[in-house]
Amino acid sequence: MSQVEILEGAEEWRDRYARWKQINELRGDDVGEHYPWVVNRRAPFRPARRALPMLNLALVTSAGAYLDGTEPFDTQKFGGDTSFREIPVEVGPEDLQWTARGYDAAHVKEDMNSQVPIDRLKEFEGNGIIGQLNPVFWSICGFIPNAARFAATGLQELVERVRRYEVQAVLLVPASRLCHQTLSLAARAIETAGIPTMMLAVDRAAVEQARPPRAAYYPGEFGCVVGKPDWPEYQRRVLDEALRLIEPIDQPSVRNLVVAAATEVEMDRGER
Repeated sequence: MSQVEILEGAEEWRDRYARWKQINELRGDDVGEHYPWVVNRRAPFRPARRALPMLNLALVTSAGAYLDGTEPFDTQKFGGDTSFREIPVEVGPEDLQWTARGYDAAHVKEDMNSQVPIDRLKEFEGNGIIGQLNPVFWSICGFIPNAARFAATGLQELVERVRRYEVQAVLLVPASRLCHQTLSLAARAIETAGIPTMMLAVDRAAVEQARPPRAAYYPGEFGCVVGKPDWPEYQRRVLDEALRLIEPIDQPSVRNLVVAAATEVEMDRGER
């Protein structure tokens, strides 16, 4: 897996990151106005070879989920924790804890499907929208300012695990603005390994800069990128529309979802 395909101009980016690090602008969850956001000009791309109802679909989330009683993600590392957790999809919300950096965890604690849509994807498996939901999902704490370190060291093992499960498509769900960059790099690495991806996005500028192969954008909120908590119909619409774009998209692109417009009409009518 070539780092060049994941992070273009990696050496130049490292120089900019080193200068930013000297400024030491990192304050809590804010990287500051001088942070060197990744800018990629091209994106790797692998066409989907199977229809959605035949795919083994996997989930990668950057909400920082980890099993209760296990080691949390390390928020003390200046450049971010580049590790991941492999979690069975049968695990319930009562078994999960959250390393929520860069976003407010209130929504995901109320309804984990707002960021980790396991219940919605199980429904999709049950009604034949997807072939099957992969038996494990992968969790990252997406607040990783050191994008070069993540691209060089944090992704190799993740891609190997995805391939070992014979995954045929991957849905990536960011939680914060910086998560959009982190998961864009993850999507690029997975796609470089030959597996089609789809990334949800609520920050269009971030994905247009980092360039994941496929992104589905709508003006949602950080911390509930799949949809507001305890609103399953809305979550289904977001996911259904995004996933159905995997097969027809024939080149790297960011597509707008129409779900937001339909939802606004319902809210105006008081239908929620």
